[in-house]
Amino acid sequence: MFNHVSIGVRDLAASRKFYDAALAPLGLSCLSSGESHLGYGAKGAIGLWLGPTGHPVPADERSGLHFCFDAPNRASVRAFYESALKAGGRDNGKPGLRKEYGDNYYAAFVVDPDGYRIEAYCGSAE
Repeated sequence: MFNHVSIGVRDLAASRKFYDAALAPLGLSCLSSGESHLGYGAKGAIGLWLGPTGHPVPADERSGLHFCFDAPNRASVRAFYESALKAGGRDNGKPGLRKEYGDNYYAAFVVDPDGYRIEAYCGSAE
């Protein structure tokens, strides 16, 4: 449905450290970088762009805004969570089943250095 999403960040280097670590277990990497951008994706397709700004969207847990990334399996959801926390992210929901969303809805939630809420999700039973 979407071609890509772009978000503004305060510190591109800190964001790169976080997103490189958090997204690697999901098979995603930085495919494009420069002084004014970072582009993350897989197989040559970039789906997440980060750019420096002095005014990122204010963090507001009540807004409901978050970004969810597909994970190939439950182990990669756990690795996403652990890697994100080691790279400066904050816990926003440990890896586990979320039965309220579906029988096999396995996810983990973190908050990035700018306050954006990030989720990794796997819908398979593995």
